[in-house]
This record gives sequence, C-alpha cells and structure tokens, in this order.
Amino acid sequence: MKPLKDKTLFITGGSRGIGLAIGLRAARDGANVAIAAKTAEPHPKLEGTIYTAAEEIDAAGGRALPLVVDVRDEESVQNAVNETVSRFGGIDVCVNNASAIQMTGTLETDMKRYDLMHQVNTRGTYLVSKCCLPHLLEVSNPHILNLAPPLDMSAKWFAPHVAYTMAKFGMSMCVLGMAEEFRESGVAVNALWPRTTIATAAVKFVVGDDAMVLGSRTPDIMADAAYAIVTKPSKEFTGQFCIDDTFLAAEGVTDFDRYRVDPTHDLYPDFFVPEDSIPPASLKAANQARTDQ
Repeated sequence: MKPLKDKTLFITGGSRGIGLAIGLRAARDGANVAIAAKTAEPHPKLEGTIYTAAEEIDAAGGRALPLVVDVRDEESVQNAVNETVSRFGGIDVCVNNASAIQMTGTLETDMKRYDLMHQVNTRGTYLVSKCCLPHLLEVSNPHILNLAPPLDMSAKWFAPHVAYTMAKFGMSMCVLGMAEEFRESGVAVNALWPRTTIATAAVKFVVGDDAMVLGSRTPDIMADAAYAIVTKPSKEFTGQFCIDDTFLAAEGVTDFDRYRVDPTHDLYPDFFVPEDSIPPASLKAANQARTDQ
C-alpha cells in the first residue's frame, strides 16, 4: 500500500506553487488533501485558485477539499480544520506553507506589511498547528511540516530585510519548540527549505525576473522532499531542518538535473541556506557542471 493512501493532509497556501505540488504528490498515493488558502477568485497576475487546485488533485488520484481560509483569523482556521475532520475523519499531516514576503529594509517596510508578514508566517503557522494538533495526536504517524529555513543566526540574513527574516524564523522557532514539546506524544515537527530559488508564479510576480525563474528548480523537488519527510516514522524523525537536495541525497536521489527549469542556466541560491551546507550536486549550468567534473 502507498504510504499516504487514505491519509489526510491539511495544506495552507495550497492553491499554487509548492503547496499545490506537495498536494499533487500526496494525491498520487490516493491521499485526502484539504487546500486551505485565500484564493477563491483568480488573481490578475497569479494563476490558480483553491478550486482549480482541487480539480488537479482529484485528477491526480486524490480527494480534494477546497477551503477558503485566512490563516490570520482563528475562527476561519478552526472552521476549516473542523470541516476537514468532518469530511475525512481526521488529519494526519499539517503543512504550513502559507507565507507573506516583502524583502525591504527597515525604513522601507511599512508597519502594515510588517504586521501581515508576522500574522501570516509566524502567527499563522502557530495557529494552524495548534488547531490541527488535537487531531494529529489521535493518528498513528502524525507530522507537521513547516516551509521554513534553518535557524542560522547570521547578520547577513537579517540586515537587508529584518522584518521578513524575523517572520520566517518565527516559523522555524515553531519547529524547534513544538518538536520537543510533542516528541513524547509522537508528533513529528520538521522544517523544509530549498537550496535554490523555486520557480513559482509568486516568485516571478514578486521578483519580476525571468532569468531568476530560468535559474530555478521546479516545485517538484520540494514536493518529493516533503513526501519523503511526512512518510517517515514520526517518532524517529523530528526537529529537523532539512534542505531539499541534501535531504533527498541522503534518501538516495542522485539525479537533480531533472528538477531544473532550464539546464543551461546556473541555479540561483536561495536565502537562509547556511554557508557550511554543501550542495550534493553542482549549481552550475548542467553542461558546465559535467565539464568541470
């Protein structure tokens, strides 16, 4: 039997990008996927809604539940969790993927945006986890997975965009604390972060750089890594801050070129990856990397 068959995933921000890719990977096992996101109507510049995501998940072999959710609102989150449990009977995996970003300095960051990033990233992750936990405690292999970076307290990650870094590291601190808090209860809490930029519509919209998209990996690398994490025994794998390619290499993956958007481009390193983290495959253009070997 496939590991996630009939298991239920609650994924925030799952209408597109990495969240949707994780849902689609689980759907191939025959999983139930609750898509908890705010996008009910098409965005003028970003493709995908919770309803189009649900159609894709159903087509991939899963059973989708599209839910309009604002992770900043406790009632909205609790209602979505309740509806998921009512429909599918429980929750096995909580994926905290929803995030808000603005990479600006202190003087350029207005407090409205500061509040949004902290409400969605740190508070939203805490709230969604809190609402899912009573149900996670009742299943056999419960996992919480936060799309959050390693806690690398280097000034270079704070100085250019301290507000955003604080908000993302708040998600990471949820991993650090909750993993230990619920270790004896058997709920795994882990983090996953990409070594390179990931080609999503949101990244292109925020950065506005086609070259960066071409020098990125596809969301599939994050989906494959997430799948491998949440199918591990929860009592044996918790409190880990995983970098996608390093984790997959330890799982036996050797072909990373298949995740490239364009193999003729060097890959762009993502933020927050510690300097001592050595990539298992070259980030240079695929042809150049083979020439150097």
